[in-house]
Amino acid sequence: MEDNKNLSRRDFIKVAGAGALAVGAAACAPKSKAPAVTASAHQTGDGEMEYRINNKNGDKVSLLGYGCMRWQMKRDESTGRQVVDQDSVNALVARAMEGGVNYYDTSPAYLQGQSEKAAGIALSRYPRKSYYLATKLSNFNNATPEASLQMYRDSFDQLQTDYFDYYLMHGIGSGGYRAFSQRYVDNGMMDYLMKEREAGRIRNMGFSFHGRQEEFDELIKTNEQYHWDFVQIEMNYIDWRYANASNTNAEYLYEQLDKLEIPITVMEPLLGGRLSSVPENVAKRFKERDPDASIPSWAFRFVGSHPRVLTALSGMTYMEHLEDNLKTFRGFHPMSEEELEFMNEQAILYSEFPMINCTHCNYCMPCPYGINIPEIFAYYNKCVTEEKYPQSREQENYKKLRKEYLRNYDKAVPTLRQADHCIGCRQCMPHCPQSIPIPQELQRIDRYVESLKQDTL
Repeated sequence: MEDNKNLSRRDFIKVAGAGALAVGAAACAPKSKAPAVTASAHQTGDGEMEYRINNKNGDKVSLLGYGCMRWQMKRDESTGRQVVDQDSVNALVARAMEGGVNYYDTSPAYLQGQSEKAAGIALSRYPRKSYYLATKLSNFNNATPEASLQMYRDSFDQLQTDYFDYYLMHGIGSGGYRAFSQRYVDNGMMDYLMKEREAGRIRNMGFSFHGRQEEFDELIKTNEQYHWDFVQIEMNYIDWRYANASNTNAEYLYEQLDKLEIPITVMEPLLGGRLSSVPENVAKRFKERDPDASIPSWAFRFVGSHPRVLTALSGMTYMEHLEDNLKTFRGFHPMSEEELEFMNEQAILYSEFPMINCTHCNYCMPCPYGINIPEIFAYYNKCVTEEKYPQSREQENYKKLRKEYLRNYDKAVPTLRQADHCIGCRQCMPHCPQSIPIPQELQRIDRYVESLKQDTL
């Protein structure tokens, strides 16, 4: 392919399917007329944990929340299955509780259906009033009345509780009100859950949203009927103004919920971990401003600087993740308007890279053909972020980069689980909260890998 010899970085970005995003104005936090949350602090043995007071009910919620979707798994020697490493979970929860984290968010869909049980075991060691428990009605695959009701009841058993502090309709948005109605209204679950809220078995009822602006506008009108107590949105300094085409800018979602005085819980403050390992030029600017601050701390401070946010969820897999986040949220310092503008500049720089918007939630798994979709995307994104991807044969160190990309691809993803095995069945598509065209992206990566193998890039 002779035309590719002089492929520039900008041309590569276009070929890879993502260009630079337009420059926006400063990303300043909207001012709340009557905040649904107010700041508070709690002295721990290591410092102060920032709390937000939910003015609707007085809940004192840690600004750092624990998202129970990314705990470690290990192989059960007796069955060969992957199971949650309960000892690791217990240790993480113990440190989180000690550090002042009191909000724990799980789902029947997380960790191959094992997250609720693991959370229930870890949290049962503490007084029930010492933490807030959030889970979801994740009836993606079976929304019949029987299956939905059983999922709701099973969550009580798994989490060893007789009430939920925060209960969510999981992942609504794509398909608008019609899809919401099919999963929650037509089967009678909304009527049932509203009665459960009246009875106190659900203290706060809300939903998590992934979708386009018109879908959000359609769904938020249901507040008149259901009086949502909170809403969970994807929010970070990239999605604030530069969300992909299948999602809504978090700035818009925040402003609309702020007008309605609805507390916000935040998912994906690190965009599935991608904002903890940013491109070199983005990381350099962070380090120039504050050499001692970790890269993730900037993302968390951005989210926490918005007063309507009740808690920001972090899926802390390892103790070092937890310790770094505790450091950020103890003695929390909100960003100035100048810092928020700086974060907008960083978002623009980051968005010049041709990333795939995968947050490694694993909802697309298992693939019926054995393809490891999240790991394929994670490897590709990692190479792009670290600028270790070959772009053309005219590129400096092209031969070395080509060799390393292919060798490490085989290490990261076993051959039988790589992108070339995708047949385009699209069974993964309905499960992706980011609305990624998964088969299209897999085929794009496969073409890219094949061009490297044939040395025709």
